[in-house]
Amino acid sequence: MAQDIVAFINFKGGTTKTTSAVFTAHVLHELGRRVLYVDSDPQGSALSWNEDAPQPFPFTVIGLPTKALHNELRDFAAGYDAVVIDTPPLEQKSGVVVSALRVATLAVVPVAPTPIEYKRLALAVETVNDVADLRADGQPPPLAVLLTRTIPNAISTSTYRDQITNDGLLVIGSTVGRLEIFSQADGDNITNATATAYGDAVAELQHRGLIK
Repeated sequence: MAQDIVAFINFKGGTTKTTSAVFTAHVLHELGRRVLYVDSDPQGSALSWNEDAPQPFPFTVIGLPTKALHNELRDFAAGYDAVVIDTPPLEQKSGVVVSALRVATLAVVPVAPTPIEYKRLALAVETVNDVADLRADGQPPPLAVLLTRTIPNAISTSTYRDQITNDGLLVIGSTVGRLEIFSQADGDNITNATATAYGDAVAELQHRGLIK
């Protein structure tokens, strides 16, 4: 099975990036994948989450907050068929994000359906496109937008879905609601992640051939 390297990116912090990466890693683990979780944010939110949880995550978690991630990852990723990279905010550590994107097979941008996050999405997309010249294939990695912190029946969700789709970007069909199961998850263990919206998102990405 080919190795998936999924990088979660965004321009700023506080955008559910770490939550989305952690839940996605749990989904992939529950699906039988050998998962390596890479926390490349110097803040180490995922590392702290793993340490604070009653039980360690059921997959390997390492810290790799370096601009040389694209080179150093090779030493750690052997033997894993799925790598999830939680990157730092672009506004703070763009070099680390670019390094992650150099090896990513998929970039996922969690975005809340708000005007300010929609505007910041363009900066993340620009970074993904600009990294093409640094990649072995000369192409940017595929990109998918994940709508998060959505409110049931709110018109904002469909409005921004349509807008982002009209911009030519892939928006994952499943949305992550503004729920305590996600907002209060930090420091707790996660069970049955495949039954959440993240499980649906991974299933769609698999169906589209973006995740094996």
